[in-house]
Amino acid sequence: MRVAAVDCGTNSVRLLVADIPHDTLTEVERRMEIVRLGQGVDETGRLSAEALQRTFAAMRGYRELIDRHGAKRTRVVATSATRDAANRQEFVDGVREIFGVEPEVVSGDEEAELSFTGATRGLLHLSPETEHPEGPMGPYLVVDIGGGSTEFVLGSRHAEQALSVDIGCVRLTERHLRDAGDPPSAAALEAVAADIEAALDKVTETVAVERAHTLVGLAGSVTTVAGIALGLPAYDRDRIHHAHITAEEVHEVTRRLLTMTHGERAGIPVMHPGRVDVIGVGALILDTVMRRFAFSQVVVSEHDILDGIAWSIA
Repeated sequence: MRVAAVDCGTNSVRLLVADIPHDTLTEVERRMEIVRLGQGVDETGRLSAEALQRTFAAMRGYRELIDRHGAKRTRVVATSATRDAANRQEFVDGVREIFGVEPEVVSGDEEAELSFTGATRGLLHLSPETEHPEGPMGPYLVVDIGGGSTEFVLGSRHAEQALSVDIGCVRLTERHLRDAGDPPSAAALEAVAADIEAALDKVTETVAVERAHTLVGLAGSVTTVAGIALGLPAYDRDRIHHAHITAEEVHEVTRRLLTMTHGERAGIPVMHPGRVDVIGVGALILDTVMRRFAFSQVVVSEHDILDGIAWSIA
């Protein structure tokens, strides 16, 4: 079965075309464009016309790829920015026109479930229930740091507990760092840190983080931090996927990013241009999670909600 999965988040819109004949997923095409759909949503409560235009333009290109590859099923999932927007029907109507299917504005809980499935399918064969006990051990805490929200999901073979909290790299950057200088002031960073800590207080009330043996980190903030920590000369998905990055390395990368200027961050070889202004906050979220919950390392996954969407329609 050839399927197409589209994930429209706060910062990026992504496509995965994959073959899933039995219990394996073979990637045919994977694309990502940063469209910043959630630009200004935290402040205005609405999706801007410019952001919608950028998103629809990327999606039209994806529709051409889906048709070219002959995918039989397509699922379009939208997350934090569209959940929060008063005019989300404009988004829904535009997506329906492009893909011919109704986009699903999923809840935070369903977003968490899809992220967990995508991230852990490739780890399960290494879990202690099999003949490969040297692999990453479950239960896993999957942390998906998005543009508008961050999902926390605990489980072994299936998601057991989950919570979505409204701390994302775009949301917190727009809320606290828009006029905070370059690099941002200490006072602005303290405000960001306070929001992160308050959200983690909520996590501890819902998710038994102490049960987790392995932290699995997802999405662009995490993979970019990993690429910097690994010292890669260019972004390399194969090198980053399932890399183990220590808490000390994450902390050092975060410290560097938060003391750099915009131009210095833009010059980092693995940095996507669309992440330059939000990567510091994304890194700070990851660093705070690891410190707060005493994880010594994070297993980085290039497989995430997009893969979970594909699995869900196979």
